[in-house]
Amino acid sequence: MDPAPGERPDPLRRPGRSLEPDPGVSSKRHQALDRDLAAFESSRQKSVSSGWGGAADAYRLLGQILGGVFGGVGLGWLVDHFLHTTPWGLVIGIAVGSGISIFAAIRTASRAGARSEKKLGPASPVPDDDED
Repeated sequence: MDPAPGERPDPLRRPGRSLEPDPGVSSKRHQALDRDLAAFESSRQKSVSSGWGGAADAYRLLGQILGGVFGGVGLGWLVDHFLHTTPWGLVIGIAVGSGISIFAAIRTASRAGARSEKKLGPASPVPDDDED
């Protein structure tokens, strides 16, 4: 079949060649691609989960502490600005924000420790120093 006037010929269409894939070759190729994809995803899952676990927990703790303090400062400033209670809203906001952030950081650290202990098992005991 010749192209219409003004159209470029299709370089893949050759005389006697069908554009439809062979079903036997296609299913084998799909199976091979599925195996390759499964192997890639399993290796990717291992590398992602083992590489950033501790750093992710540390950044989460840092974010909770800073977010709580800055959130308390912001809310305290807003209270001072609208209620004209100049130093007290800010002071109470810092105290409340710090308390909430410390509580959240301790809770996150204990969860990370429990997750680590579950993954690695309990820590080995340290021998006592009886030189006293």
